[in-house]
Amino acid sequence: MKPAVVVLISGSGSNLQALIDQSLCGALDIEIKAVISNKADAYGLERAKNAGIPTHFISHKDFDSRESFDGALKFLIEQYTPNLVVLAGFMRILTEEFTRSYEGKMLNIHPSLLPKFKGLDTHKRAIEAGESEHGVSVHFVSAELDAGAVIIQARTNVETHDTPESLAKKVHALEHKIYPLSVSWFAQKRITYNAGKAFLDNIELPETGVTYHTDLK
Repeated sequence: MKPAVVVLISGSGSNLQALIDQSLCGALDIEIKAVISNKADAYGLERAKNAGIPTHFISHKDFDSRESFDGALKFLIEQYTPNLVVLAGFMRILTEEFTRSYEGKMLNIHPSLLPKFKGLDTHKRAIEAGESEHGVSVHFVSAELDAGAVIIQARTNVETHDTPESLAKKVHALEHKIYPLSVSWFAQKRITYNAGKAFLDNIELPETGVTYHTDLK
């Protein structure tokens, strides 16, 4: 049986589309059971519907606390008994109780070379800091924002002519390569999580995880 995956989104869902495409062509052996968004106009919901995947909208504005929203979100997720929860541009800070519920079973993608530039506006901050390299990281989700164990990073050069927009475009292309790869490793049970550490093929990964290259499988 293919591992069951629930994807959480807030926006266009380009990483969701990469996962859908890879699963449809057989390169990614998972079943996306549902896509959930906290924004009704998220285009990712259309991407999911076009692929025949059940969709749900749950607004954080309908709840009086972060905890109550996360409780309702968890109830919805659990209807699909997922093996893995994938955050694909889900723009919510999750509570410690929620993240603890999915410890070792929830992945996020962040547009920086963690631990650098946690939070927002990463491309602009990388340029302003004079970085020669920038990129993207896939990591396990922990209670601390963008601080969970990193699985893999992909890098790109920051050129003198780069703007936040041009850098974002280069990073997006890398995201669509490493997120399906990370989910594939999880589905194959090659990636595991223990005591706050990520392991690939039973080998503990360094703080910055594996560095992506085109031959990596």
